[in-house]
Amino acid sequence: MNVIESPQVPTLAVADNGGTFPVRRVYCIGRNYAAHAIEMGHDPDREPPFFFQKNPDNLDQSGDFPYPVQSEDVHHEVELLVALKSGGTNIPVDKALDHVYGYAVCLDMTRRDLQGIAKKMGRPWEIGKAFERSAPTGPVVPADKIGHLDQGKISLHVNGDLKQDGDLNQMIWKVPEMIAYLSEYFELAAGDVIMSGTPSGVGPVVKGDKMEAHIEGLPPLTVSVI
Repeated sequence: MNVIESPQVPTLAVADNGGTFPVRRVYCIGRNYAAHAIEMGHDPDREPPFFFQKNPDNLDQSGDFPYPVQSEDVHHEVELLVALKSGGTNIPVDKALDHVYGYAVCLDMTRRDLQGIAKKMGRPWEIGKAFERSAPTGPVVPADKIGHLDQGKISLHVNGDLKQDGDLNQMIWKVPEMIAYLSEYFELAAGDVIMSGTPSGVGPVVKGDKMEAHIEGLPPLTVSVI
């Protein structure tokens, strides 16, 4: 009888302590900065949150982003990653931050051409979002070291040129609200992460580009497109 090996649980490095954060699920919120919603052709009013998922093994801390197949238009999106240490259902907004383990800088790399085709056909976005190594991520910093992040500069440079520039306080849906809303539809648990949306200025990258992502209070993330 052939024995099928169990897949390894994806993990993220935790800053400074040598530990790891095992990842269970990855939830991504769309259109969470008004200016980005406008640049993507949507109404920036506070509509109900829209979530999609990446796969846990899409998270990557190698520092390299292999340009993906079947696309000629791949975009950068800098985001705050929220890592949960616990969960549940119907979590109240005022208790939501009790479930947060820590935060990290991440990139939601997007095959924009394939995403655009899916949108036009009314299909899910995963073909444009949930591909191999599509979520470069920095180390997770525990909230008990830095507190909870609700404001601070978020930016991305490509080859030294500033492309995205915003503030976490510009998020339409704040971190506690995202957690509470998700818990109405899913049972959240330790190991879940939330990618919390991107400010305006998204744009294409090509092989050879160097991306530098920053969120105030967190270690920067540098990624090479290969």
